[in-house]
Amino acid sequence: MIIEAHGLRKTFTAKRGRGKTEQVEAVRGVDLEVETGQIFAVLGPNGAGKTTTIRMLATLIPPTSGTAKVAGHDITTNPDKVRENIGYVGQAGGVDENSPGRDGMILAARLGGMSRKQAETRTEELLTAFALTEFADRPIRTLSGGQKRRFSLAIGLVNRPPLFFLDEPTTGLDPQNRANLWDEVRALRKQGTSVLLTTHYLEEADALCDRLVIIDHGQVVAEGRPDDLKKEVAGDVITVRVGDDATGEARTLLSAEPYVKEVRPEDEKLRVYVDDGEHNLPHLLRAIEAGGLAIQSIALERATLDDVFLRHTGRSLRDAD
Repeated sequence: MIIEAHGLRKTFTAKRGRGKTEQVEAVRGVDLEVETGQIFAVLGPNGAGKTTTIRMLATLIPPTSGTAKVAGHDITTNPDKVRENIGYVGQAGGVDENSPGRDGMILAARLGGMSRKQAETRTEELLTAFALTEFADRPIRTLSGGQKRRFSLAIGLVNRPPLFFLDEPTTGLDPQNRANLWDEVRALRKQGTSVLLTTHYLEEADALCDRLVIIDHGQVVAEGRPDDLKKEVAGDVITVRVGDDATGEARTLLSAEPYVKEVRPEDEKLRVYVDDGEHNLPHLLRAIEAGGLAIQSIALERATLDDVFLRHTGRSLRDAD
């Protein structure tokens, strides 16, 4: 295991009005096990405790209680050894904004042990991957927010330590640069590097990770492979939109059907959970028509990670954000 964490907790003292303080438990007993060579995601809404968890594992803040080993080293008693084995890209960036991005990347590579030629080659690879070549010789402070974020990620990815921590890595990136980052993360895995990333993007966790945990209110509510977690949700999902403001009536009607596991409203639609959607879709259509309701749209879908989050927390991850 590249990461073994048990019962991690973090409590902060928050200031309230008139000099009062309050203890806020941001992380409440998180357990994590990440195998070497995996891409592992910590998925959850904003404020769930994802960043606090990753910062504890990266030895940036101490845990209030609990234990963890990273690359075989205890994060509390041997933090220097942990840092020798990790790379970390946080949300804040952490780059020298007065220097050109190219210089920062070459410096990071040299500090990581590369020769000058290796550092320049790796820098050019990442400048191309993140579409940054034309900005490479300008001070980072002169760039847009999205360009700064891409430089921060590129600098963090220059070296290839055994383990990378990426905290919300694609926030602020356009779809093309998000896809480029995903390619870089997959390339790291092929080279044997482990990656732990935090994200609130469902499609990111689904597309990238081998395993994930879902965190809500500082606690792990689900853990496993994305496909296995989705299989735990009742089979397939049929989304239905009916006319004449009859969503409530349709929900009552469909909830009474014997093949329907659950019906949940989503915006102006209903998400109907069934086993074997292809078989039961015609039955559902007939039930709606027999109830005298007009169908505006209907579609058969597979369960998503949002459905997994909904199952474990009672609300959509998108709504939680």
